[in-house]
Amino acid sequence: MIIAVMMFFGNTAFAQKPTTEYDKEKLEAARVAFITNRLDLKPEQAEKFWPLFNQYNDERTQMMNNVSSLNRESMQDLTEARAKEIIQKRFSIQQQLLDREKVFTEEITKVISPQQAIKLGGVNREFTRQVYQRHRGGRDGGPKNQ
Repeated sequence: MIIAVMMFFGNTAFAQKPTTEYDKEKLEAARVAFITNRLDLKPEQAEKFWPLFNQYNDERTQMMNNVSSLNRESMQDLTEARAKEIIQKRFSIQQQLLDREKVFTEEITKVISPQQAIKLGGVNREFTRQVYQRHRGGRDGGPKNQ
């Protein structure tokens, strides 16, 4: 979900400004600072944590893109056989996501404490929520649709 929201912001920024790469870099720098601060990562932890997190995040993004592709396809008229195939592919990707998360958690708990690892998901969602709120026009979520 987090990746999908972040990708949405990237696409929205691209549609509005020609300086997408700058915005993307700025967003990534803000995410690194936010998570580092909220998890209270020590410099030696951060040095080892971020390569692991970035690799995990890239792999997770690719898997989520695969799920999105299947979801788009599932909106079309499908044969029963193709629908069953899509269901099985979704389950397979979901299992891959879970397996990767397990490996990632094992890897990072060698670098950060289990308490920090548990906080990571919430902190990452909090960052995404704040970015979304700012994008929508402020702390109150922006103007309401009428």
